[in-house]
Amino acid sequence: MKASIITIGDEILIGQIVDTNAASISRRLNAAGITVAERTSVGDDREQIIRTLERELAQSEAVILTGGLGPTKDDITKKTLAEIFGSRMVRDEAVADHVRTMLEKRGIAFNELNQGQAMVPECCTVLFNRHGTAPGMWFERDGRVVVSLPGVPFEMEHLMEDEVMPRLRERFSLRQIVHRTMITSGLAESMLAERIAAWEEALPEYLHLAYLPSPTVVRLRLSAYEVDGESVGREIEERFERLKEIIPQYILGFETATLQSAVHDLLISRGETLAVAESCTGGAIASRFTAMAGASAYFLCGVVSYSNEAKRDVLGVPAELIERHGAVSEQVARSMAEGVRRISGADYGVATTGIAGPTGGTAEKPVGTVWIAVASESGTAAVMKQSGTDRGQIIDRASGYAISLLRDTIGR
Repeated sequence: MKASIITIGDEILIGQIVDTNAASISRRLNAAGITVAERTSVGDDREQIIRTLERELAQSEAVILTGGLGPTKDDITKKTLAEIFGSRMVRDEAVADHVRTMLEKRGIAFNELNQGQAMVPECCTVLFNRHGTAPGMWFERDGRVVVSLPGVPFEMEHLMEDEVMPRLRERFSLRQIVHRTMITSGLAESMLAERIAAWEEALPEYLHLAYLPSPTVVRLRLSAYEVDGESVGREIEERFERLKEIIPQYILGFETATLQSAVHDLLISRGETLAVAESCTGGAIASRFTAMAGASAYFLCGVVSYSNEAKRDVLGVPAELIERHGAVSEQVARSMAEGVRRISGADYGVATTGIAGPTGGTAEKPVGTVWIAVASESGTAAVMKQSGTDRGQIIDRASGYAISLLRDTIGR
């Protein structure tokens, strides 16, 4: 079964908000065995909505729309749907009572605009929205389904979970879509593909492998469409078990596993501790760890030693080392890592020092140059990484590279 998603609103098209609704809906549909054929965003324009909906109905059994259901004049989705389905607007008293009660609790008048929320196309099935004032609506025509949901993400998500997904399962005979994703780190996409070529070649035709690379990890997703989920799920697990034997040292975990979560688990299991000293990454590494529950078991401190004086006075980096080699150098990175390990008493000290740009680069040390070091009882390892050209990209990549070096150090 195929479905299409249409998100409605000028604010999406001008980049004022990020469309998270389509991604959320896609995940739920996919988990139920429904293939998303297309995701489209359109403005608050009657003709555009009509044209797009008719196109999507030609290729999909279900079309889900979000947005344009508010009380103001620019929200035209409800009236447009009434026109498409040739239906008059009627007042739904249950919705009216709910909206009145919600607004009274907030001290907002139940004025003419808000009363309009209770007006719905007569031909639709109203999907009660207990978390907001705009009801969802379910339409059927020629064996196909159109669902209209509010654009507020948490309202949409509750309606998808409580109303839409149960109705779709009941309305259509669904077979499962199965996805399983393994997270790898330490091999570039091309090198990984070369290493696992024989394993990939042996996959059955109904299993589809996708490589999803990012700067510090490559995701390997195995997918099967419209299948018996239980047996295929076992087959995918068996295939990944064989892959573990081929690249054991490069596997972080599955689904949402990250470099930092892998290090988090290692440090907790080993009863070891961590401290970080950051210059160009500005606390991004510390933030990645402390965002995880349980980090207090191992994370001792983070020092953002942005200035040379902080490197010298807080971490104990010798001033002559900075003068001779520059703040962005292997020697200073090593001294920072050793310094934060010393002052904190941690088992591991991680340090970054680099040029995040957009200014400050030279021919010898261009923007994106980052030195990373990890100090431990067994010594100090350091690497230089060219981390991109955009400031945000550099900080993100350098943080990932640092955590990757830490993982390698712990694993030795």
